[in-house]
Amino acid sequence: MPRPDGRTPLQLRPFSLECGVVPHAEGSCLITQGRTKVLIAATLEQKTPPFLRDTGEGWVTAEYGMLPRATLERTAREAAKGKQAGRTLEIQRLIGRALRGVADRTTFPEWTVTLDCDVLVADAGTRCASVTGAWVALALALETLRRKGGLKRRPFRESVAAISVGVMPERDRPEGVVTLDLDYSEDSTAHVDLNVVGTSTGRYVEVQGTAEREPFDDKRLREMLAVSKKGLRRLFRAQRKALEGRVPEEWLPLA
Repeated sequence: MPRPDGRTPLQLRPFSLECGVVPHAEGSCLITQGRTKVLIAATLEQKTPPFLRDTGEGWVTAEYGMLPRATLERTAREAAKGKQAGRTLEIQRLIGRALRGVADRTTFPEWTVTLDCDVLVADAGTRCASVTGAWVALALALETLRRKGGLKRRPFRESVAAISVGVMPERDRPEGVVTLDLDYSEDSTAHVDLNVVGTSTGRYVEVQGTAEREPFDDKRLREMLAVSKKGLRRLFRAQRKALEGRVPEEWLPLA
């Protein structure tokens, strides 16, 4: 059955990665995935957290937030409430872990890269879009550092991106249909929702899965992971295309 926007089950939403959209940042990227839009700005600072002192390693961290009208109804700014919500903390930690999972932090000791991920429009998949776009912004920031003489070796083992997979109900198939890259209307009705953070060599940084109705078995999990890899490969190609000519060729994910 066609999806609400006409896509097939394994078709991604239209997406793009635009580099250099924040002129004052050492690296930046605007990722658009369907109606979801996330702006990521990377900042370089010559410091590290105290626990990394004398370790010879740099640090990569992330902050995440939504603009008040990123959603259908206005969401109050968390600054006005005086604290960050649990969801916000969870997502920014996920983004940081994803980037640290593929970065060789010994190549930029005594430096911290902070990725500020601001959701301009939310239509599901904001955490996944943030991971995919943040890797691009991080690569651009580390290229800025390389040009300043602060980076001597390749700073990445591989690329990282993230995609959502769901099991959607269908009238003639009670077991549901595995579906890639959910929008909000699908995410809110899915039987199973899975967020997969994967690397360009086929490994995983994180897998977050929840059964909203019936629990899922090993067979269904393997099917969802196989589908996620198809979507991730398309995202890696998009990352490569966005960064070609902007960073050294050896940094780019395989086509």
